[in-house]
Amino acid sequence: MSTRLRLDDLADVRAGDKGDTLMLAVFPRDDEAFALLTTHLTSAVVAAHFGPRATGEVRRHVLPGLPAFVFQVPGVLGGGVTGSALLDGHGKTLSYHLLTLVLDVPDD
Repeated sequence: MSTRLRLDDLADVRAGDKGDTLMLAVFPRDDEAFALLTTHLTSAVVAAHFGPRATGEVRRHVLPGLPAFVFQVPGVLGGGVTGSALLDGHGKTLSYHLLTLVLDVPDD
């Protein structure tokens, strides 16, 4: 058996941009959420959630000394702020997209 949890139930997310790369900072709400996300919120899971919009390797960084993660998602911003025809060139609305991610967590 497993439990389906939305990321929005466990964490907050802030978005930013570095050229064509979307930067997503994930802040778990407590230690239990941090432990769960350390195991289940992987680069592969985030890459699958963004699908073909991510044009390169999605990278996850665990921030030392903080209960937080940063994901780099390349290509999602369609050329970056100055080169994109997208309405949201900075990718701010994409933080909410990540919050809709559903994790299947095995019951222990």
